[in-house]
Amino acid sequence: MKLTILGCHSATPRVNTNPTSQVLEINNHLFLIDCGEGTQVELRRNKVKFNRIKHIFISHLHGDHYFGLIGLISTFRLLTRETELHIYAPKGLKELVTLQMKLASSWTNYLLIFHELTSKESELIFEDEKVEVHTIPLDHRIYTNGFLFKEKEGERKLDMNAVLNENIDVAYYNKLKQGFDVENNQGVLVKNETVTTPPNKSKSYAFCSDTAYNEDMVNVIQGVTALYHESTFLEKHEKLAQPTKHSTAKQAANIAKKAEVETLILGHYSTRYDNLLEFKTEAQTIFENVELAEDGKSFTF
Repeated sequence: MKLTILGCHSATPRVNTNPTSQVLEINNHLFLIDCGEGTQVELRRNKVKFNRIKHIFISHLHGDHYFGLIGLISTFRLLTRETELHIYAPKGLKELVTLQMKLASSWTNYLLIFHELTSKESELIFEDEKVEVHTIPLDHRIYTNGFLFKEKEGERKLDMNAVLNENIDVAYYNKLKQGFDVENNQGVLVKNETVTTPPNKSKSYAFCSDTAYNEDMVNVIQGVTALYHESTFLEKHEKLAQPTKHSTAKQAANIAKKAEVETLILGHYSTRYDNLLEFKTEAQTIFENVELAEDGKSFTF
């Protein structure tokens, strides 16, 4: 599982800071999460292949989280894309995008599919044989979701020495990987756990931006491999967090601790701050394993 940060700052873009966008590679999928202004430039800068993007997840309809989307959709059209594109976003984004295309007479030459989100409860919005994606209801000034990406449990691993010793026919290997007991060549039933080992631990990633401190998310993200949680403010500006429905670094760390996540990644910094190390220092007073998001930085889990 690899996460690449394309932008991790709040509000307006600057020369060296980009609004929210990131790419998650998980089990052969490449998911684009949020699409702030300038995202397609950062995709090129980070050498992300456009044709691998088939699913885009938009957390909410504040501009710093989706203003880059119409440009990216238009670029896909200019590149004569043929692969369909799925967009998971709050209700209203479809209307915004289709109006732009209508007024510009620039309909896509590929299938553009919107999945409009309205539920205030966590729900499954994408699933295949390898990965599932759930919403994480957040507490912001407008309807907002985070997203939980989870690998499904893989196949069990064959202990080949044990398999050969039990004289199991090769035709049953796939059954063993799927967890079934099988008969050997002598007709004796062999217990699965005696000839296989558990699969690798499944990885998971939770994206939470923007939100006020919200313990309701803890049960949804419990035990994830990595949590990206907004930290717009430092503790000295906590009085600004509640009215704007944002969080501090310490509040993000409290969520990470309660949810028992493995790694906390901070981001969505207010551009009022010059020294981002202060965010990590504050968060680590509560939760030890803290990383700082930076534009262009990748994390591999």
